[in-house]
Amino acid sequence: QVQLVESGGGSVQAGGSLRLSCEASRSIFSISMMGWYRQAPGKQRDWVADITSGGSTLYAESVKGRFSISRDNAKLTLYLQMNSLKAEDTGVYYCALTVNGRIYWGQGTQVTVSS
Repeated sequence: QVQLVESGGGSVQAGGSLRLSCEASRSIFSISMMGWYRQAPGKQRDWVADITSGGSTLYAESVKGRFSISRDNAKLTLYLQMNSLKAEDTGVYYCALTVNGRIYWGQGTQVTVSS
């Protein structure tokens, strides 16, 4: 079992920035694919970005150029730097760890962007 704990959410005005963190409880983090997802009120959970164990990244078109995913394997921590935030970025952000065919989820952190 792996626990994931997100932090760094909050309220910000459009155009602002936030940095989310996700700390894992086990060192299996370092060999796992990690990702960020978000869920707006009344909508399904959508993929935002992925980062492989080797550091390769992939982004949803809606956040490309504004968000940056990174990881620190020594700290077992995943990050999401969010810049130029828009009202449509509002939602609960979840980190996900994928390893050996299983996906583990954090509890989520709320991001609210006001226009």
